[in-house]
Amino acid sequence: MQTSRNLPGGRPRIGVPVRLSSSLDPDPRVAEANGLFEYIVELLREGGGEPVLLTAVEPADGGLAAALTTLDGVVLPGGGDLDPGLYGEEQTEVCYDVNQAQDALDVTVARQAIDAGLPVLGICRGHQLLNVLYGGTLVQDMAPGTVVHHEAAPVHGSGPWAWHEVGVRAGSKVAALYGSESGAVSVKIASGHHQAVARVAEGLTVTAVADDGTVEALEDPERWVASVQWHPEALEIPAGERLAPFRAFVEVCRARR
Repeated sequence: MQTSRNLPGGRPRIGVPVRLSSSLDPDPRVAEANGLFEYIVELLREGGGEPVLLTAVEPADGGLAAALTTLDGVVLPGGGDLDPGLYGEEQTEVCYDVNQAQDALDVTVARQAIDAGLPVLGICRGHQLLNVLYGGTLVQDMAPGTVVHHEAAPVHGSGPWAWHEVGVRAGSKVAALYGSESGAVSVKIASGHHQAVARVAEGLTVTAVADDGTVEALEDPERWVASVQWHPEALEIPAGERLAPFRAFVEVCRARR
């Protein structure tokens, strides 16, 4: 059977590693992350792609490695915290939903996709995972912001998000996702995270920073690998603005094919 990579008019096949934690977890953030995963899948489909859910299960056709050979790109979604052991630290009590099976799946998908030259987009946890995969570290729990709030609180934000503006560097991959091929772009972002990039990995370039210094976007200048700390899939974002970066990423994957 032919895959879309053999069909010029077919939809680009974009892999998304599934979330392995149950929405019945008593921590409500787990169910929220699983819901955001579904939004990403929907937006990729609406943007012209064919989402392919990647699991840790090894089917008879060769498993994850075989599935990756059929893909045109990968999105690494949000979710719980990475095991700090991946970046050489001990886990503290502030970490939530640390799932070693999830880490193994996401790291394997990311590493094999990058090695294969596939476009890769990381979102929130995916942003942090790419920094760790390249050799960087994370802040396990951010101090309460005085200049920029990164998690929603009763006194600010709307719904589950803290909202703030981020300037994205001109000529970057993320700026292109938001419609700017050559100029800088300002994006009002839906922010909801308690961890962040600490030491930026060698091989990655910072392309957006919050006013308090938090690294908001990264990219590999040698490959189409980019990431954002925020949630472009958030339902509270106007529909057209919400779809635009996913449609643009689908076109990146189409061009690569």
